Amino acid sequence: MNEVNDPSFGADAPVYVISVAAELAGMHPQTLRQYDRLGIVSPGRASGRGRRYSMRDVQTLREVQRLSQEEGINLAGIKRILELEDEVEELREQIFHLANELEAARRAVTRRGRPSHSDGGPVRGELVRRTRLTIFNTAEQSREDERGRQSRGPEQGRSEDS
Repeated sequence: MNEVNDPSFGADAPVYVISVAAELAGMHPQTLRQYDRLGIVSPGRASGRGRRYSMRDVQTLREVQRLSQEEGINLAGIKRILELEDEVEELREQIFHLANELEAARRAVTRRGRPSHSDGGPVRGELVRRTRLTIFNTAEQSREDERGRQSRGPEQGRSEDS
C-alpha cells in the first residue's frame, strides 16, 4: 500500500506535527499557530485535535517567510497573495478542462460532416454527444408577475399565503 500514487503519502498528506513542520520551515512553532489562527496556513487535524502539516503546508510556510522577510510584505498582503494564487490555479484547471471539452466538441462537429448511414444515424464507432441547455431568466419572470399583480389590483393580486 506504499505506492507513489497513494494519496495518503502525497504532498497533501498531513503527517508532520507542529514541531517538525516548524523545524522544516525554519520557524518557531508559535509562528505556525499564529498563521493557523490568521488562516494563512490551515493544517489538518489529528483525532486529538493536534495540528498535522503536509509537505505542501511546509512549502507554503517557506513562501510566507520569503515574502515577509525578502519582499517586506505584511501578513494581510501575504494572505491575499496566497488566496489569489489558489484562485489562479483553480482557473487554470478549469481552463484546461474547458479546452478539452472544446476540442472534443470540435472533433464531434468535424465528424458530423462525414457521411453517415443511409438511415441518418452515426457512422459505426462515432461518438455522439448531446448536451441540453436550460436558461432561466428570473428577472423577466419577476417583471411579468409584478405587471400581473398591478393589473389585478391590490386585493386580487394577493395569494392565500400573504
